[in-house]
Amino acid sequence: MNSEEYPVTFPALSVQNVTYRYQSRFAKNPEAVITELSYTIEAGSIVGILGPNGSGKSTLLKLLARVFTKQEGSIELFGQNIEQLSQADIARIVAFVPQETQQVFPFTIGEMVLMGRFPHHAGLGGCHWEDPEDLAIAQSAMQDLDVVHLADRLITDVSGGERQRAIIARALAQHPKILLLDEPTAFLDLHHQLDIARILRRLNQDRGLTVVLVSHDLNLASQSCDQLLLLDHGQMVKRGTPEEVIMPDVLEQVYGCAVLVDRHPQSGMPRVSLPV
Repeated sequence: MNSEEYPVTFPALSVQNVTYRYQSRFAKNPEAVITELSYTIEAGSIVGILGPNGSGKSTLLKLLARVFTKQEGSIELFGQNIEQLSQADIARIVAFVPQETQQVFPFTIGEMVLMGRFPHHAGLGGCHWEDPEDLAIAQSAMQDLDVVHLADRLITDVSGGERQRAIIARALAQHPKILLLDEPTAFLDLHHQLDIARILRRLNQDRGLTVVLVSHDLNLASQSCDQLLLLDHGQMVKRGTPEEVIMPDVLEQVYGCAVLVDRHPQSGMPRVSLPV
């Protein structure tokens, strides 16, 4: 299955009764990080995963990318069991941007973005770096993320915001149908947070890209996402539209503090503040 052949009759992702425990040499029965979690994500949607620290958000994202393998339940990618797909097959459909990406080698941004083409050449002796199609796709991804002017700069020599945009550009160069992002705006200033949110919405609308993102920013998620999944201790507390999830009683239950919820004056979407 490649990114052009995915079955549109199936949800992009289907998670059924998934449980995940970190393996430990010291605990015979380690506590589950994700417990009997079930939900579906429709193709072409933007979904935010919310929850306090330790709720299992990043773990869930890694399960969806098969960085981790669940112990129980099933995960389907466009109707196919993810465990029956090779890692290369998954990488042609799913691009994963972790929260922190270590850059050990001083590649240029152009070289790093071009690496996103590797899954499409796996088994063929690696990526053909001079392939005109790959170069054009990498160029387009850099244009989408506004990093073309940085193509010859070393990834180690740019700002955190520029690096984050370049990393997302590399993910886009995979030509995925699903983009998984762990805290994509965590280290960005307000201007670049808004930039990333707008870019993701544009890619969703123009390409039909399914976007799943983890965020601690309830307001940004409310403004950016079609659906929200609220986790606590590895279990689903609430799922639905921002209006259905961003509610004072629900948030107070999960986060353990009082919150105020009103409406954004322009978008009308719910927004959260803390009482003084």
